[in-house]
Amino acid sequence: MGATSKPGPLGPGHVDFQGLHGAGPVPAPGLRAAQRVHSAGQGRAARVQRVVFEGFTGPELCGVFTPGRVAIERRDGEVVAERTSPREAFAGHGPDTPWDQLHVLYFAGYVMWNYLTAPYLLTCPGVAVEGLEPWQEGDESWRRLRATFSDALATHAREQIFSYNTAGLLRRHDYAADVLGGAPAAHLCEKHATVSGLVFPTHRYVLPVQEDARVLPEPVLVAIDLTEISVA
Repeated sequence: MGATSKPGPLGPGHVDFQGLHGAGPVPAPGLRAAQRVHSAGQGRAARVQRVVFEGFTGPELCGVFTPGRVAIERRDGEVVAERTSPREAFAGHGPDTPWDQLHVLYFAGYVMWNYLTAPYLLTCPGVAVEGLEPWQEGDESWRRLRATFSDALATHAREQIFSYNTAGLLRRHDYAADVLGGAPAAHLCEKHATVSGLVFPTHRYVLPVQEDARVLPEPVLVAIDLTEISVA
């Protein structure tokens, strides 16, 4: 797939994912476009912040994400399109601002890297973690961690909250994505699968939240299903 792993704080050298499907009646044009990436089929997340999507925008093309550069390339490495400092391209965007293919690639790249590397993500240099009061979800009590990220990592927002159940499984991830205008959302995680000793939620969906942090039942903003994961 062309992604190279380098030494870093994360456990696996890289994570391959296939059968990546996304859905949801998302109102933002950017997220509607991002759903096309979620149907790309397969990709690889490396130990450093690098993700490669096979078949991105075409069968002979791939999308390459790093925090400082995104590019659409042919299989022989020829660059079709690229953008440096890609996060700056979201400046001034609102929920109705259309995205181009490189906006989509940046968003999908950092999203999948963050999702596939958690909770190792929280051990990265420049990430500060503190405990919060538990969250009561029905009959369950979830442990909550507030993570504050440095600008060195491409992620949703500087401050995010991760909620784990008593089995240590990530059940909820709260954030207000900067590139989407900062609207608060809750990312719910289900159907956890163990692969090579690592646990991955294979069904994820994002819902809006109220001021008291309670989740609204609809609309489902994004839903992601991973059908195949491998670790090396």
